[in-house]
Amino acid sequence: MTKFRIPLARPEITDADRDAVLQVLRTPDLSFGTKLGEFENAIASYLQVDHAVAVNSGTSALHLALRVLDLPADSEVILPSFAFAAPLNVLLQEKLRPVFVDIDPSTLNTTAELVEAAITPRTKAIIAIHTFGRPVDAAKLRGLADRRGLYLIEDACEALGSEIVNSEGYRRKAGSFGHISVLAFYPNKQITTGEGGIFASTHREFADRARRLRNQGRDPSLDWYQQAEIGYSYRLSEMNCALGLKQLKRIESIVERRQALAALYDQKLACIPEVIRPALSAPGCRISWFVYVVQLARNFSAANRDALCAALAARGIATARYFAPLHLQPVAAGLPKATLPHTEFAADRVIALPFFNQLTESQVDEVCLALKKSLERR
Repeated sequence: MTKFRIPLARPEITDADRDAVLQVLRTPDLSFGTKLGEFENAIASYLQVDHAVAVNSGTSALHLALRVLDLPADSEVILPSFAFAAPLNVLLQEKLRPVFVDIDPSTLNTTAELVEAAITPRTKAIIAIHTFGRPVDAAKLRGLADRRGLYLIEDACEALGSEIVNSEGYRRKAGSFGHISVLAFYPNKQITTGEGGIFASTHREFADRARRLRNQGRDPSLDWYQQAEIGYSYRLSEMNCALGLKQLKRIESIVERRQALAALYDQKLACIPEVIRPALSAPGCRISWFVYVVQLARNFSAANRDALCAALAARGIATARYFAPLHLQPVAAGLPKATLPHTEFAADRVIALPFFNQLTESQVDEVCLALKKSLERR
């Protein structure tokens, strides 16, 4: 594996984080101990939702969301194609039919209007994704879902700390709008548990079933080893939960640090006309930056973008391409063809630059200078 002097991402692990994990290792309770409930309660309190169920990944949380809803086979679920692979995987695993929608090129999020235009009598649910930590209009999508008798699954895996502000100034966290919401804590996220995710809901029956399913389908009201239904091994260990608890306590400072880094990139990239910078703010919301993604100008191709990434890699600087459109994936070959020009245009020109809490100004300078020089030599 290539070693980069400036990596794309790096988890911030403090001495206090390590001590919290070591304290768990000094106990006999490495799974289903007190830290699990503490972490779930802390997340539920932060999101201001009634129930949070910790699992071993955001993908597992999304899978449980679909299992809990018991959608009929071949039901349509609407989602943006400009997204990570997990939603498509779990939809196909559950024998559901993905219906892909395009994005707003200025936000890289889908819109309620695009979603509504895709609704058919077979539609049962919407997966709303807060892309890169910029909030999608979850309030509008929830209203649409309720009006049309659909479920809203809110994918906030990239958006812990993002907020949506209504016209009265009331702030709600991303992850609090869905009938079910999911979060993830992979090491490149705002906070990490190593591996881990959250299934969140205001509906007790959904949360209770998710708790059963994550632990082999066991019903805690029955004797041990009594399985009420077919379940999974999606448990999250006490060590993961202890780490998450410590990290969550500093989420506000993490969000602020990442906002400052985004502003620093914005300032230093302003002199490069070939680079389209993301907006630092958006009306009615707070962005919690997951990654810092720029787009190349219209006259660039995917091949140009890839060559640029290779040039930066040769200088020891990691970059990434986000996202390969879901509707163009080989596993989606049997689905109806979708025409999504904004998704395909963005996917060919997006570059994620190094972005993590410990990134220094001198490293940002180096990244921006390398990007500028590589563009001059193309």
